[in-house]
Amino acid sequence: MKAPTLFCIFWFTACAFLLGQVNPRLDSLLNAYNSLPDGIEKIHAAENVFQETKRSNPAMALDHLHMGLKLSQRLAFQQEEAMAYKYLGFYYHHHYLPDSVPYYLEKAIASFKALNHSKELFATYLEWTRFENLEGNFPQAIKLSDSTLAFAQQLGNGSMLTDAFQRRSTIHLDKGEFKLAIEQLLNASRVLDTINPPNPLKQAIVDIGIGRTEMLRNNSQASLDYLNKGLEEFQKLDDTYWLAIAYMEIGSAHYHLKDYDQALKNYEASLKESQKMKRDDFVAANFGNIGAVFMEQGNYDKALEYHFKSNEIAAKRGSINNQIIGYNDIASTYFLKKDYQKSIENFTHAIKLADSIGSLDNLSDAYQERAEVYEKIGNTQLALKDYRSFQKLNDSIFNLTKSKQIEELKTQYETEKKEQQIVLQEKEITVLEQKAEISNLQKVLLVGLLLLSLIGFYGIRQKLKRNKLEKEKLDAELAFKRKELTTHALHLAKKNEVLEGLKQKAQQLRENEASKNGYQQLIRTINFDLQDDNNWENFSRYFEEVHKDFNSNVKSKFPDVTSNELRLLALLKMNLSSKEIANILNISPEGIKKARYRLRKKLDITTEDSLQDLVLTL
Repeated sequence: MKAPTLFCIFWFTACAFLLGQVNPRLDSLLNAYNSLPDGIEKIHAAENVFQETKRSNPAMALDHLHMGLKLSQRLAFQQEEAMAYKYLGFYYHHHYLPDSVPYYLEKAIASFKALNHSKELFATYLEWTRFENLEGNFPQAIKLSDSTLAFAQQLGNGSMLTDAFQRRSTIHLDKGEFKLAIEQLLNASRVLDTINPPNPLKQAIVDIGIGRTEMLRNNSQASLDYLNKGLEEFQKLDDTYWLAIAYMEIGSAHYHLKDYDQALKNYEASLKESQKMKRDDFVAANFGNIGAVFMEQGNYDKALEYHFKSNEIAAKRGSINNQIIGYNDIASTYFLKKDYQKSIENFTHAIKLADSIGSLDNLSDAYQERAEVYEKIGNTQLALKDYRSFQKLNDSIFNLTKSKQIEELKTQYETEKKEQQIVLQEKEITVLEQKAEISNLQKVLLVGLLLLSLIGFYGIRQKLKRNKLEKEKLDAELAFKRKELTTHALHLAKKNEVLEGLKQKAQQLRENEASKNGYQQLIRTINFDLQDDNNWENFSRYFEEVHKDFNSNVKSKFPDVTSNELRLLALLKMNLSSKEIANILNISPEGIKKARYRLRKKLDITTEDSLQDLVLTL
């Protein structure tokens, strides 16, 4: 079955109150709105009704929000009009009318810009970024995130900058770029270190984010350090909302570590906090997670009880993805109970829902597990059909994962490149400013003949400073080229690894298919790309810029070294692993061992000496 729900921090509307329920505060707010004359107080009263009813009575909330907007427009209260646009964007986001969200948020941003209201402008950008990310529109989310970060940096506001880095990390997390997500969270943590007075709540939120990311990277033990650190702070602050989230994440970490008693203890603690807040979304997630623990412990009836509770809430709240997970969990539990017919029924529900929204991971799981059920009851034909569907989806997911890994390498390279270019530009600007300063000072000093001796002294000192800056610039350029060389080498290794995998897949398909011409042509194309020397020429050019005269030094000391051995020496010089070298040279790890052995003999290195140490001295 799937791992427990790693809770995504979304804001959902709660279940509507019964029509007959008494709410004295709401009655008071409605009376105030109805009795007040048209003016700023009536607009604020409409906003108060919206805030009071946005969960319990969304229709009433929306009506008063629009009434407040119309009144703000008629009376030309620009700030209240901008706030109404923002709340409408938030409302339609949480009630999922995606076409209306950008429309109102864009109007809010234009209004807040005109008012020069930086705080609300930032909050609106942040919400819009979140919306686009949840929609899976990652390019737009990144673009908006760039604007949000730039805006926070321009204002020099540490708190805003922290929020912007956190939101950026969520985008990378949802794209599966875990390393980049961690980097953004660490950026947020560094900013928090500079804020005075400290903000322990934001730091704890960052710690929870790092813990969750480490868990998704399968580093569950390491994640607990961050998660427990965040939990301790939320306990001091008595923050119910974040306590519920922290307990849930800690429970999931223990679940992955197969410490089911601790997992259950934390899920139940999260459930308790969730019920205090009457947050049905949190409650549903915890029910599902508790059910997963009972299933792992072999208590199948108890597991089903909690899975049914979770799925009932998910169905009411309209969360299709959670329903899919729920059906898969119920089906898995029935399978373990050996009630195969009910297991098939629930897997079939999961497959229909997952297919309708393109949830590949859940769809793949359902096909694989339903195939096992069919096989168990002896229906080999349907089992084979489901297994083929699973294999096809699994290959697709594998290719997507590989693409993400390569894309992450490229993104990381581009980010480092931009950062290094900024460093170089700053060095150049400093050098130019220094030159201008020297020139102006020389002109001033030349006015007085009595100061000629001082000119010489000052010029020497400034020349030393200029030389130091020039050296720092060269060092920065060299560091940039080293990063560029390493990234290029790793990208080359990853490309060859992917091509080799495709080649093996094509060979397997060729053996199973009648027609072999198309597969043979594909294999020839991949072989040509694997043997293409253009990539190596680019690598050699980068290498020579960083390690000047390396090749000539090797040739002068060891004239018998071949071009292939020279390639191996260059990669050893970069301190790459045998696996990375094997991928780049397109040979097996065993081939690398043999090549190293032959090279040791040619260089006359004894068994006691290190080939790596020799290469590093060349």
